[in-house]
Amino acid sequence: MSANRARLTQRAAIASVSLAAALVGLKTWAAIETDSVAMLGSLADTALDLVASLLTYIGVRWAAVPADDDHRFGHGKAEALAALVQIVLISVSALLIAWRAFGQLMSGARTEGLELGLGVSLAAIAATLALLAYQRHVIRSTGSVAIETDHVHYQSDLLLNLSVIAALALDQLGGFALADPLFGFAIAAWLLYGAGRAASRSVDQLMDREWPAHERAAFLAAARDFPELAGLHDLRTRHAGTNRFVQFHVWVPADWTVREAHDRMDAVEQKLRARFPGTEFLIHLDPEGQVDRETILPHAITEQRP
Repeated sequence: MSANRARLTQRAAIASVSLAAALVGLKTWAAIETDSVAMLGSLADTALDLVASLLTYIGVRWAAVPADDDHRFGHGKAEALAALVQIVLISVSALLIAWRAFGQLMSGARTEGLELGLGVSLAAIAATLALLAYQRHVIRSTGSVAIETDHVHYQSDLLLNLSVIAALALDQLGGFALADPLFGFAIAAWLLYGAGRAASRSVDQLMDREWPAHERAAFLAAARDFPELAGLHDLRTRHAGTNRFVQFHVWVPADWTVREAHDRMDAVEQKLRARFPGTEFLIHLDPEGQVDRETILPHAITEQRP
């Protein structure tokens, strides 16, 4: 990970921790005063967001550690590990909120403090919108899976706070006593959905899933600009945090010397690095026409350039 990317991800994590800490204090006060399960659900989510954001900060700092003798490919997967811990916390939060909503549904308890609940929720929405905008900038610049998972948390916070407003208004202004627990169930379901969606991306990284089809297509399109890569085959790709890895075989003419082949591929690799920053390349040279049937993936030859 470049120094600039590491700084961006760490700053985004610090911003998340700071916002979550402030909102935990504010929502604790509001939950006590309103006795709203929707507000309590919002508080529980924000409290776990604080823990998750702390884990994100640890993860992105760990991922920024340079490669060493024991981790020759770097520490980028620390981000995916941090994201998985966040997902567990989100799931636990959702189950606790659903349990609390069921208890309120059975007891028929009512909420209080409409003005306080609305004020706290609106303040939280404004602060969360600002954080989401900054996170989107960082995700576009770094592709960080840990910050993207954190981004999912705070996207759900917008819905959580809107749900609190709706539940309080329907209960205290509309007289609909079931509004608060029903919104509590809806919040729990949304959190579980977001956790499942975020888990998929983290598991993909840990399992070395291939790049998405459009990214692979973009790389193959770039490779067509280099005659030296006319024999590209056995392309393999993966992500680790904000780092990307590409390896492939390429046929070279029989009349090229080892030195010539090395120098040509070295020049091509430098140009590809400029087009795909944060990507590490591993190029294996084959005699023209050779195919390693024992190791090649079934679909890899189909990606050979014409």
